Amino acid sequence: MTDTAGIGRWKNLDFPLPPADAEEPASSVLSEDHDGGRIVLLTLNRPHAGNAITTELGARLTRALEDVAVRTEVRVVILTGAGDRAFSIGSDLRQRNRMTKEEWLRQRQDFDRTLYTVRQLRTPIIAAVNGVAYGGGSELAQSCDFIIASESASFAQPEAMLGLAAGGGSPVFLPRLLGRGPAMQMLLTGDPISAAEAHRLGMVNELHPTGALLDAAFAIARKIAGNSPTAVQAVKRAVQLGEGQPVEQAIAIMMDAHWRTAIHPDRAEGIGAFNDDREPDFRDADF
Repeated sequence: MTDTAGIGRWKNLDFPLPPADAEEPASSVLSEDHDGGRIVLLTLNRPHAGNAITTELGARLTRALEDVAVRTEVRVVILTGAGDRAFSIGSDLRQRNRMTKEEWLRQRQDFDRTLYTVRQLRTPIIAAVNGVAYGGGSELAQSCDFIIASESASFAQPEAMLGLAAGGGSPVFLPRLLGRGPAMQMLLTGDPISAAEAHRLGMVNELHPTGALLDAAFAIARKIAGNSPTAVQAVKRAVQLGEGQPVEQAIAIMMDAHWRTAIHPDRAEGIGAFNDDREPDFRDADF
């Protein structure tokens, strides 16, 4: 007998399993330097599998981010997925289907480290979401500083449909990004929302045609890279640490960041460049 109820549960999701016999790429995460190393493009590189996140991909992404974190010349990171079908469909369910409980929990710890590394990166990181971002893929995008998306993108948290409570950040981030009601509906039903709806609700900053998404991401990245990296990283930290704090505590955090930049050489360079009507020559971040 056909399980029509089961089919119905998935009818709104484009949630493919990776082909069992698909050949894996040489590297599941690509790292490319642009603009003299000031911008780094990180690409999840399993397009045949919807850029599903395996243990190996998660570990490679963590290492790539840790490499970026110690390179003072890097001013912006762009994170995207290979191809135009998916940013990432989340954890690779074919790999997880063979796991013991201990292997699952070990992978979960590895993924927690990856997401923590994204969230704690001092360098600004932009998610350029091309296609579907489901489950852990959506949470990976949410962990970045902000999201821009292709017009064909969609976001979903289908964990409850799989017998799981979402554990990669969405119960924390989605209520802040969407508001409590839309976030609860998304988390409890598993239904996807379109990029247009995500943009309307404030989850996505900008929408672009699929073929123009990376160009738009680089345009934003170059604007950020042209600013003082010390000031950019300081204000990012002030936002992160001050969010959710009482007003005066948040202001104290903000002022600490402000005074750090006020005594930095970039402050004199920026004001001098403005008065001289020239482009500033900011130093690489050094704190």
